[in-house]
Formats: sequence, C-alpha cells, structure tokens
Amino acid sequence: MKNVKTLFASVLVVFAVAASAFAADKAQTPKAEAYAHPTMFGSQAQETVAADAVYITGGKILKPCNQITLKGKDKVLVDSWVKDVMSLIKNNQNNSGFNEKMPVLRSELAVILSEGFNLKDTNTSKTYSDIASDYWAKNWIYGALNSGVMIGYPDNKFRPDQPVTKAEVFATIAQLIEVPIDRSLIVPDFNGKELKYIPRWAITPTKEVVASKLLNEVPNPDKVNNDEYLSKEQVAYLVGALRVNWAGKNTIGRDCAASDCIKNYTPTVINIKLEDRLSARQSNVGDKFSAKTTKDVTIAGKCFKAGSLVKGEVVEVVRPGVNNPGYIKVKFIKIKDGDNCVCFPKNISEAQADMMKNPNFIARLFGFPFSGAARIVGVAGRTASSGVNVVGNGLEQFGDNLSNVFVDTLSLKPVAGIKNVGNAVVTVGKGIFDICKLAVSGTFGVLYEVTDEVRYLIVPQYSNASSLNPGEELKIIF
Repeated sequence: MKNVKTLFASVLVVFAVAASAFAADKAQTPKAEAYAHPTMFGSQAQETVAADAVYITGGKILKPCNQITLKGKDKVLVDSWVKDVMSLIKNNQNNSGFNEKMPVLRSELAVILSEGFNLKDTNTSKTYSDIASDYWAKNWIYGALNSGVMIGYPDNKFRPDQPVTKAEVFATIAQLIEVPIDRSLIVPDFNGKELKYIPRWAITPTKEVVASKLLNEVPNPDKVNNDEYLSKEQVAYLVGALRVNWAGKNTIGRDCAASDCIKNYTPTVINIKLEDRLSARQSNVGDKFSAKTTKDVTIAGKCFKAGSLVKGEVVEVVRPGVNNPGYIKVKFIKIKDGDNCVCFPKNISEAQADMMKNPNFIARLFGFPFSGAARIVGVAGRTASSGVNVVGNGLEQFGDNLSNVFVDTLSLKPVAGIKNVGNAVVTVGKGIFDICKLAVSGTFGVLYEVTDEVRYLIVPQYSNASSLNPGEELKIIF
C-alpha cells in the first residue's frame, strides 16, 4: 500500500511540474517566423506555437499593429514609441479591460507627456487629495505637474480618472509649441472638414495644433474631426510626432513660455551604416546584425564616437508569398565603444533609411543556387509533411470507421453499420482530394519560388522594401 501511495505522489509531482512548465511556456511572448508556403488554397494555413516562436505556413498573414516602418523601407518594422507607452500604461494599471481606442484619461495623459519628454522631477511641496501614495501613475502625474505641462483643479484635486476632451489635449500641446496662426475665432478645418466639439476658449490652441501638422500623424482622422475625445493611442501618436519634430526637423518652434525641461528636451538621434544584409526572403528570427555609427552621439550621459559598434537582432520574419509581400522586424540592442556600452531604449519614435542599395550582380549570382535550392526544398518539405499529416489523419479516421462498421453490425445495428461504410468511403475520397490539392499547391509553390529567385537575381529592387543592405545608412530617433 505504501508503494502505491509513493507511486501516486510521484505521478502528481510529474503532472504539477509539467503543468508549470506549460504555463511558463505560454506566459512567454512568442516571436513570429512565418514561412509563406505560396499556396493556391488559403485553407492550408498551418501554425505551430512554441515558447519562443510561431511558425506559419500558407494562409493570410497580417502585419502587426502598433509598429512603425523605416521610412523608405515600408516592409522593415521596428517597435514604435506608441506601442511601448501603451504597454507601459496597461501594465501599470493592471487592468485587463484596458483599450487603447478608448478616451485618454488625465492620469494617462500625464504618463504620455512625462514619458515623451522625460519629465522625471517628482519632488513637490503640493499634493492632491485624490492622488494616493500608492496610485499607479503618481510619479508621472507629479512629473507633468512640476514641469508645468499639466495643472490640477482649484479644489485640490487632480481627477486622474477623468477623460480629457479633444479641446483640452489641443490646449495642452499648444502650450509647448509656437506656430504662427491668425487669431480669428473661427474653428479651423482638418482634412477639409470642420473640427467638432471645439469650444470658443479652445479655438486658438486648436488652430495652433492644426497648423503644426502634427495631427497628420494621428490615426483615424475622421474620429479626430467628429469625436469629442481623442483615444489614448491618438494622443500618444500626437506626442510622438512632436518628439520626432524636435529631433531635427525644427518645423515647429518651442513656446517661449514653456518650462525649461520642455525647451531643453532633445531626443536621441543615432546615425548608423549597416554591415550585414537582412531580408524577409532569407533572414531568420534571432539573426544578429551589426552597424557602425557615422556621427558622435551621447546616450545615457555617455559619449560614443563615430565608428562605435551597434548590435541588433531580427525578431520577426514573414516570408514573401503570393499576395503577401512579407516583412521583417528588427530591434536595436546596444551600442559599444571599447568598454563603453549602453543598451538602447525600446521606444523608437522614427527610423528612416537615407540610402538604399542592392547587392551587386556577382554576389546575387553566386548566392542564387543556394537560396533557390533552399526555398524550393522548404516548400517541397512543407508540402510533403502536410501530405503525411493528411494521410495519418485519414488512416486514423478510416480505421475508426471500419471499427464502427463491425461494432454496430455485431451489435445488431445494421443501419448504423452501413452508414459507417459510407463514412469510410467519404474519408478515402476526402483524403485523395486533399492529397491532390496539396500536390497542385506544392507544384505551384515551387514554380513561384523559382520565379521569385530569378526576379531577385535580375531586378532586386523589388525586394528592397523588405531588406536592409550593407552600406545603407539609417537614422534612428529614440
């Protein structure tokens, strides 16, 4: 009896460990590495989820939301500052119902402004009765208050959970910028339509924000025109657009009455030249790449000379396929100069490619046999594995059908037995159909891959939008 109890306890421990491992697996954020099997049948999509990767073949693959593309490279993605600040708010609120499309609250506006302009001064002699010592956004709120970009109410309350109207957001941004406008009290147009819900007191600041053209970077312009409130995401895009402007475009002046922390704020701009080739056609998740800075830059108080080493990594890949141009997502990890090393912040406001190049024809010619063979073998292998899967499932179902024929017949249920004979015939027919469909699709896929490889050999610029090449210069704004 004692041995039985010991065995039972051991089994329970094994199950508990397995469950914990499975939960930990699920908790990790998956990366995506999609292999677009150029299929003629969208229903053949297959997806295998692991702890560190998601492999997708066939089917429709959508570009993720809240990414930004390198300007000049519309299929090369990086995480946007907007995504990071939305995640920051969501994680700190610990609110499962968080929705970035809902109106921005005063506490959330304080977070966006404080993160956007590095407002860290939280020491204050004045406190507000509705900001508890453990309130999730306390430090960001006092950072915004002490910097003068937000104010509280006369009744000694901040009202952190109150939605902020569109007019109030415009008034807040207008305090930071200086744009010439006429002072007439006529509500301005945006995208050729009059902005609704703009009271008389907010007309002038609204004109200034519209004239700055920052709203051109905000998603859902119809909602900007017609809704009383801007969403959390829209406000983050608005502040992100202002950060980019202050990174060197200088088309918008800084208000002379703004606080010193705003007037002195300068985003980090890094200019680099790539040393490696990355592409949606050939790169894999986890591939590392290197670049060298072309100008001196100061990050986190440390100065890095031109020629400092920049390291990055590929974090998502979607292979090009039929009606799917593919894309590649990268992240920049750190910069190093001797013993001097700093990890990059995650939040990127903008990234752009200032120069686009193609590998020379000789390089492409020598690489052609290897990449072509690899992609053809990949499609053929995935087609064959899908065929094995179809056969395996079909045989299993066919065996069940035959089993039911004998069980039902010998149980004196001849009608059910005959029905299962029919099911077995249908199973065989369906399996043959699926195998034929796979054969046609796989043949089509191989032909597509051959065509795509030849096209890249002759006219590589068609894949330039989803690749980064050695010698290209990038400007990254954090």
